[in-house]
Formats: sequence, C-alpha cells, structure tokens
Amino acid sequence: MKSLLEKHKALHTALLILVLLGTCMVIGDGVLTPAISVFSAVSGLEFSMSKAHHEYAVIPITCVILLCLFALQHYGTHRIGFFFAPIVLIWLLCISALGLYNIFKWNPEVYKALSPYYMFSFLRKTRMGGWMSLGGILLCITGSEAMFADLGHFSYTAIQIAFTFLVYPALILAYMGQAAFLSKHHHNSNQISFYIAVPGSVRWPVLIVAILASVVGSQAIISGTFSIINQSQSLSCFPRVKVVHTSAKIHGQIYIPEINWILMILCIAVTIGFRDIKHMGNASGLAVMAVMLVTTCLTSLVIILCWHKPPIVALSFLLFFGSIELLYFSASLTKFTEGAWLPILLALFLMTIMLVWHYATVKKYEYDVHNKVSLEWLLALGPSLGIARVPGIGVVFTDLTSGIPANFSRFVTNLPAFHRILVFVCIKSVPVPHVPPAERYLVGRVGPVAHGSYRCIVRYGYRDVHQDVDSFESELVDRLTEFICYDWNHAGERTNSWGEDDGLHSNASSSECRLTVIGMAAALSSAPNYEFDGTLEPASVSVGFPSTGSGGVADEVQMEPINVRQRRVRLAWFM
Repeated sequence: MKSLLEKHKALHTALLILVLLGTCMVIGDGVLTPAISVFSAVSGLEFSMSKAHHEYAVIPITCVILLCLFALQHYGTHRIGFFFAPIVLIWLLCISALGLYNIFKWNPEVYKALSPYYMFSFLRKTRMGGWMSLGGILLCITGSEAMFADLGHFSYTAIQIAFTFLVYPALILAYMGQAAFLSKHHHNSNQISFYIAVPGSVRWPVLIVAILASVVGSQAIISGTFSIINQSQSLSCFPRVKVVHTSAKIHGQIYIPEINWILMILCIAVTIGFRDIKHMGNASGLAVMAVMLVTTCLTSLVIILCWHKPPIVALSFLLFFGSIELLYFSASLTKFTEGAWLPILLALFLMTIMLVWHYATVKKYEYDVHNKVSLEWLLALGPSLGIARVPGIGVVFTDLTSGIPANFSRFVTNLPAFHRILVFVCIKSVPVPHVPPAERYLVGRVGPVAHGSYRCIVRYGYRDVHQDVDSFESELVDRLTEFICYDWNHAGERTNSWGEDDGLHSNASSSECRLTVIGMAAALSSAPNYEFDGTLEPASVSVGFPSTGSGGVADEVQMEPINVRQRRVRLAWFM
C-alpha cells in the first residue's frame, strides 16, 4: 500500500485533496459551531417575551456575544479557560437533572428507546422519509465533539473517561427527557426546542447556563481551528499567518489574529444571513459528517501503514463506520438548498487557496533546487569569498538542505562586504508531532574552516511551538557556538574511532562536512550526540517516514551506534 501511494502521483494528489477537504470542513465547522451554539442558546428568550420582540432581540444579542467571544481570544485559552470546567460540569449536571425530571414525570417507559429495535422499526416504516430525516437530526450527534476539538489540550485517557462517564450519559438523559415530554405533548403548539421541556420556574437559570456553555463549546472549536491552521501552515498547505503563543507554560495554546477576525465576521454573517436554527443545523451537520467520513478513510490508511495491521482489519473498519457515516452524509446532502450549501462553498474556497499555495510552494522549491550554486563555485572564491569580511554573523535563510542558494550568489556579486561568520539556515517541518530539543539543530561546516561558512537545519514537528524571533536567534547562536568550539577543538583529527578517514574537519574542497546534531545540553568539551555524514537511515525524529519540507523534499534520519557515547547518522536527501 505504501509503495503504491509513493509511486503514483495521481494517488498523491487524491490523498492531498482528501486531507484538505477534511481540513477545510473543520475550519467551516469553526465558522458554524459558534453561530449555531450561541444562537440556539439565546433562542430560549422566546418563552420570556413576545414573538415580535423575540425576533428583533435574538439576532443582536447573538452577534454581541459572538463579538465579545472573539474579542477575548487574544488573552489566550489559559486565561479565559479557567472558568470552562465548572461551566461544562454545571451544564452537564443541569441537562441530566432535567432529563431525569421529565422521564419520571411524563414517561418512565422511554428508556425502551435505547433498544436498536426501534431505530430499525422506524426506518422500515418510514423508508425514504426516515432516511431524509437523518439529515435533520445531525445536531444530536454533533456539538459534544467540539469540547475536545483541540486534542492537544487533553490526554487521551482524560477524553475517554470524561466522555464515557459524564458527557455521553448526560446527553442520553437529556434527549430521553425531551422524548418523554414530547410523547405527552406532541400536539403542543409551541416550536419544538430544548427549552420547551424546561420547567418555567428554572427556565431563566437554565438559559444563563446554556449561554455560558455555548460560549465554552464555541471557544473549543475556535481553538481547534487555530490549531489545525497552524499545523497546515507548518506543512506548507496554508498561507503564512502570524501565530501568537498565549501561554509560556502550557503547550499548544495559540492565537492567530487574522483568522480570529475572519471567523468572527463569517460567524456574524451566518447568524444574520440564516436567522434560522434549522438552516444552521443543516450546514453544521454536513460539515461534521464530512469530517467524520474523511477521518474514517484516513484512519483506515493509518491502520495499514502505521499500525501494520492486516488489510482486512482496515477494510472492516472502513465498511462498518464508513457505511453509517455515508448514510448520514447522503441524508444531509438532501438539505443542500436548506443551508447545507454553505460548508461546501466554504470548503471549495479554502481548498482552492490551500492547493494553490501548496502548488506554488512546491514549484518554488523545485526552482531553488535546479538553480542552486555548487559548492565548488563557493570554494573557488577563496577564503574571503571574493568580498571584504566584517565582524558579525550573517544569516541566509533558504529552503535548501544542501548546496548554495542562488540568491547568495547575487549577494556576493552586488554587496561589497559580508559577515565573518556566514550561516545558511534551513527550517524544516518533519511529519512527526514533536522533535526533541536535543535533536532539533543540525549544524555543519561548508567548506574549509577559513571560510567561516556553516549550514544549520532546524527541524520542527507539526505540533512544536516555533520560538519567538529573539529566542530563536539566541538559540541559533548558542548552537553555532557549540559546534564551532567542537570543530576547532578537533580540527586536527582526521580519523574516527575506528581509524577511518571521516572528513569531518577536512579542509578539502570537494564536499561539505557532516551535519552534527547539537543538543540543548551538549558539552563543549565532548563530542556531540550524533554525527551526520551526508547519507540518512530511521532516527527518533522521523521514525522512518519522509519529512515533507516546504517543497516536498524528503529527508530521513537513521542512526547506527558508533560507540557508547556517540552514534553515527547517515543523512540522505532525495526527491
């Protein structure tokens, strides 16, 4: 399966489109969930005011709440999230209590509805009508996932325990309570909603808690949208936007100003444009089901490629869950003209942007690779590189992991002077969540020691926190200093521990020296943890998977031990 995906470019494109479709639907859900959550909570005012006043009050109140919600995002989840857990807990206990009250008061026999028999009986009797109704009840299975939209804030165990023993039972009791109430009031003239089953004496407190809970759910999906855009950006599938890390202690809490205000405008536009919870529900349901369907397809690939399970296991998983999700997804498509068109339109717009950006990034990288300058050209310039060298460190950013970028040749041609220490810096995103700090910086010398030219490859996982500019520069200088000290201290050594000519400190002009991993705690007097010599095999960073750099270049890291204190790593760059 892996070989098949690697050999056929059409499969590459199909897999990329599938992944981007799911990503765009998540972003679309980030637009729809805040609007529908707050609007549905505020709609409880219909029982406390006349219909005329209700229609004019709900929209402005919803827009004001959404405006305040997005305006508070720059403070970070770690600040406003302090109140989240108590609010969610109170809300879940509230709907559980209301569900139990309605069950015992109106219809204790409603527990029989838990039997799958009634589901099949309903579909058998209603046939086409029952299938189409599935597209209108998707809100029953959406919303709760928003609380865990950004999985980076929770451990898997915490999610499993919370959902199994608190969230799911609370939702079941709430829906059973509403069903029990409606079984005795199915001729009620009021519009069917959550609040119709709430006793009048506690309606106002429930309304307040519902609005606060809707804000919590909205906050969760907004954080998840920030997270997935940040990861897409690190994989060169989204235009560059400013990412602000709002917490110095808690990993993964970010804020993206441009995306935040765009989401706010779109949420308010959806609220004003639809003015109807039914249409919003249809749109949100289609987005969520599309995400679930794409996730199931990708998980089936993970079962084969990452978990190394037999294909029959992946196929069984895909058929079982995929058939259920496809049933709901097809039913939601029947609501296309009733609001379901919105997530499709948003997804097509975002996919166009992301595909164009990815294509242009790949083409830019290919151009840089084909036009890079050979190392022999640099060495031919002599120790001074043909220009005056001034004190300081000059940093040249490039996407290339080998060779000299073409733009540097223009620097040399047009500038009369350059810094005494020259560093070619390449920042790469590798397809793993995290790169340990001790394995992040790969530093090597370019040409003889007299040139003072070095290459530094900085590797980030797609969920790693990219450092601020000041701290990045300081860290880069520290790692470069460690390498230079190590390089100078061993300048006379021409053989490794086995007596072989290692070429690491050679003044020969034929090739670059090996790249060396410089760790956070590397001692200047001792050898670095790993050495890279121009050929690569699986290291802990890439675990055997090719890393997708900004242009699709792949690099793998593999290690074989040299001795107890050192390991040799072979580094291979291939297209």
